[in-house]
Amino acid sequence: MNRVVLVGRLTRDPELRNTNSGVPVVSFTIAVNRTFTSSQSGEREADFINCICFNKQAENLNRFIKKGGLVGVDGRIQTRSYTAQDGSKRYVTEVVCENIQFLEPKGSSQSNNNYGAYDDYSPYDMPRQTRPAYQPQREPQKNPFEDIQAQFDITDDDLPF
Repeated sequence: MNRVVLVGRLTRDPELRNTNSGVPVVSFTIAVNRTFTSSQSGEREADFINCICFNKQAENLNRFIKKGGLVGVDGRIQTRSYTAQDGSKRYVTEVVCENIQFLEPKGSSQSNNNYGAYDDYSPYDMPRQTRPAYQPQREPQKNPFEDIQAQFDITDDDLPF
């Protein structure tokens, strides 16, 4: 089984290209926070994962997401190789995205944060996302038998059990 699910922020604006056969493709990198903090610095570190997507997903990613945008990626890991201009063989491991979810409202990644201030992400520049835990407003629990007790003036001593 080869399945990858990641949530992270784009480290740069996506750039749409086309393959030789005309298929739209976008290569991008997402910064994924680790779940633990560094023992030396006490800061949370991140991994930078190379991703690639094709066709309509590539066009949508290019159109709707910019640097700093939060995305959820579902795909598979793939390793490929190519020959560089200097003649050396290079290997690339990346996530081939089968499904990409935009996890923020449209425009929030550009207007409500400071991601544009970073030229490139490093694990130490990443702003920490802290949100208070969701606590729904609840009405106090009402005794369902309170109305019946008031209507008949029944006390606990009157009950046979």
